[in-house]
Amino acid sequence: MRLFLALVPPPALRRRLGALADAARTRCGGRRMPDDSFHLTLAFLGEQPASRAKAIADWLSSFTPLPGRWRLDRWGRFRRPGIVWLGGAEGEPALMALQHQLWDGLEVLGVEGRPTRFVPHVTLLRKATHPPSPALPDVALNWDYACVELIQSTVTPRGSHYRRLARTPAAPGDAGR
Repeated sequence: MRLFLALVPPPALRRRLGALADAARTRCGGRRMPDDSFHLTLAFLGEQPASRAKAIADWLSSFTPLPGRWRLDRWGRFRRPGIVWLGGAEGEPALMALQHQLWDGLEVLGVEGRPTRFVPHVTLLRKATHPPSPALPDVALNWDYACVELIQSTVTPRGSHYRRLARTPAAPGDAGR
């Protein structure tokens, strides 16, 4: 099973990201990501056996992340795969702490592959032919988050499909997307 841990935006933010993806596609080309696939990957786990997926799901059900706010305020690009993304200040302390805390727990479960660099971002386009330009709209979005999800990714010829396997307990006031 191909797995990752992620933050998933609430519906209103997801729609706003979709509108920004449309604007970016007009300027940058490429393939727009579907609204329901927007997320911030905190830990890519790669292929894992079903037994480890269950252990991660069980661990996640008792993990309580500190709620936080991430400000998305800049466009970016990973040139080689042609990814255009939205992100915020690199080294955002709350996100960095959450990502480290997750990897500490994952390593106890035997998961390897902690990255040496973490660039928080939401992928809007793949295979973009042009970089983000100054003509794209200014961005200033706040993403309030309170839970982490374990997601299974299945790659098909039509793109990746995501399925939530588990999530951290709902925080007070969290509708449980």
